Amino acid sequence: MTDTQYKFRKGTAPILISIPHLGREIPPEIQAEMNPHAAEVSDTDWHLDRIYAFAEAIGASVLCARYSRYVVDLNRPASGESLYPGQTTTGLFPTETFRGEPLYRNEKGPDAATAAERLETYWLPYHAKLESELARLKAEFGAVLLWEGHSIASELPRLFDGKLPDLNLGTDSGKSCAPHILQAVTATLSDQPFSWVANGRFKGGYITRHYGNPGQGIHAIQLEMCQSTYMNELAPFEYRDDLAEGVKPVVERMVRAALAAVRET
Repeated sequence: MTDTQYKFRKGTAPILISIPHLGREIPPEIQAEMNPHAAEVSDTDWHLDRIYAFAEAIGASVLCARYSRYVVDLNRPASGESLYPGQTTTGLFPTETFRGEPLYRNEKGPDAATAAERLETYWLPYHAKLESELARLKAEFGAVLLWEGHSIASELPRLFDGKLPDLNLGTDSGKSCAPHILQAVTATLSDQPFSWVANGRFKGGYITRHYGNPGQGIHAIQLEMCQSTYMNELAPFEYRDDLAEGVKPVVERMVRAALAAVRET
């Protein structure tokens, strides 16, 4: 992968795997404005590069964030509007952790000028690369799969009630992906130990909703995994081989099934 404002590896198949919350870097000048606990970057989608290590074998292009969502959330619209009106969420420039801890010493976050600069420096390059790679793959193959890789702590009372299903698929309630592609994915889940739901609490973030356009041959699916399926959810957030070896083949089967269905489209 090449390092710029993101990490990218070009593939040979009609699939782009995007992991916009993998990044853990916070530039020093931004860290200086934050409370010490921000450096823990607890809301990272930890270790998903290891979960999706099969991507190279299937020829997938892979796009990953370098910088933490605390700098700017790449899976939020540049306008900052809520994706889940009426529900507690974190914004384009988060001012609190998922558990409600204030990130900034001033408790307000960046001012308008700083926010605009961060959009230009961090948000726009990721989206420009995402858009250009989707265009390349669509031009070559006619149809393309955008797979959005995410993970989250299994219990976060501030954001949702109870424990999440282990695997949360989102297609913007069917708008971002052709039905038969999602059906191919869910068909792989009948004989495996993890609970799952499609278009439940997580229906897909901005990237899924904005870029998914099945009428134009771009099929977007988001997978929000419970981190309890592959890691320790408390700091220092260790990867657990004993857990991950159970869920990794399940994720790979889902992605391979979606890719096969796109190729048949």
